[in-house]
Amino acid sequence: MFFDPEVRRIRSFVTRAGRLSTGQERAIHELGPQFCIPFAKTALDYTKLFNRKAKTIFEIGFGMGETTATIAENLPELNFIGVEVHTPGVGSLLKLIGEKQLSNIRIIQHDAVEVLENMIAENSLDGVHIFFPDPWHKARHHKRRLIQPDFVRFLTTRLSENAYLHCATDWQNYAEQMLEVLNAETALVNTATGYAERPDYRPVTKFEKRGLRLGHGVWDLVFRKRPAV
Repeated sequence: MFFDPEVRRIRSFVTRAGRLSTGQERAIHELGPQFCIPFAKTALDYTKLFNRKAKTIFEIGFGMGETTATIAENLPELNFIGVEVHTPGVGSLLKLIGEKQLSNIRIIQHDAVEVLENMIAENSLDGVHIFFPDPWHKARHHKRRLIQPDFVRFLTTRLSENAYLHCATDWQNYAEQMLEVLNAETALVNTATGYAERPDYRPVTKFEKRGLRLGHGVWDLVFRKRPAV
């Protein structure tokens, strides 16, 4: 295992008690049994999970799920596994799944690192999305950031050959750290010179639009796993 179970790991998130709306609570009750997967220490069989054979994309921290649902709706030929720890976000995405009648998303409400360790087989993912992770902007909290050398090195073991890793952030200091960490990982190659243009499949969120109007930057990074030698 990548992380020693005897060592207390610094987590990149804080679990917050959020208030569920009526619609989110209903979605969890009605759609959760069909689309939510309980955490287990057994690798998933994507073909059985989605009842089809297709490329599978893994998303870490989907927030309220708007971006996830939009991408899944626009790319129905792909499977999506979204991981989120906050219950209102899970309820929100389930609600969107119902409204859009999506069948290509599954949700795991658990720590994404533990999911990757226990439920995702090596060389099995065709892509990973990490959009706007908590920037932990204070210098003393940078150690909590998800994109760190050890984690990225571990994450590459779950990517299949030529699979991609797409990160996005609106915090420049974190973008610089991401670029440094990803460039240093020998298993990955940058698809751009520095930062990438936003791929068409990633929609611009309402918060991102507001930030852009205020002159804030957004940085996308798209790397691919190098072919085995």
